[in-house]
Amino acid sequence: MIYFKLFFEFFKTGLFAVGGGLATVPFLAAMGDKMAWFTKAELANMIAISESTPGPIGINMATYVGYTVAGIPGSIVATLGEITPSIVVIMIVAGFLKKFKDNAYVKAAFEGIRPMVVGLISSAVLGIFTSSVIFLDKYKESGNIYDLFDLRILIIFVSIYFLNKKFKLHPAAWIGLGALVGVVLGL
Repeated sequence: MIYFKLFFEFFKTGLFAVGGGLATVPFLAAMGDKMAWFTKAELANMIAISESTPGPIGINMATYVGYTVAGIPGSIVATLGEITPSIVVIMIVAGFLKKFKDNAYVKAAFEGIRPMVVGLISSAVLGIFTSSVIFLDKYKESGNIYDLFDLRILIIFVSIYFLNKKFKLHPAAWIGLGALVGVVLGL
């Protein structure tokens, strides 16, 4: 039964996550809440791992979740669930796109989809930000404003934001640097 659930959940994600790998993040957040396979903090870790490994992020995340839920068979089933809709849709669309690529309705549909995808990705980024940089639960528990942020994490976040604009290193370099800083600071 777990394999069916993995396939079905990732099939839905693969079918509706228009806009690339990061568009899967809102679906994964909802999946984590619904299925309790991972927490928001674990989702942030999955994104970091998926971004730092070769391959498309959506497929990497499906493989990661499948593996954590049901081992190697789970990773295979979740990955197949993620890619099946794309394969089917691409085969169908490729046949029709030649006929309709200049159609005004098709062009309008794609123009409408783009801002929706940006909104979904922005929502996911905000959710990851609030689970990684802002500690609302700790603040609610203590009532102390200093518990809302871990100053070390906030400094790292702001530093990387501005350093990335200046130095334009490859994302893998920033991820490696972040891992090193986390180990050194004991985060």
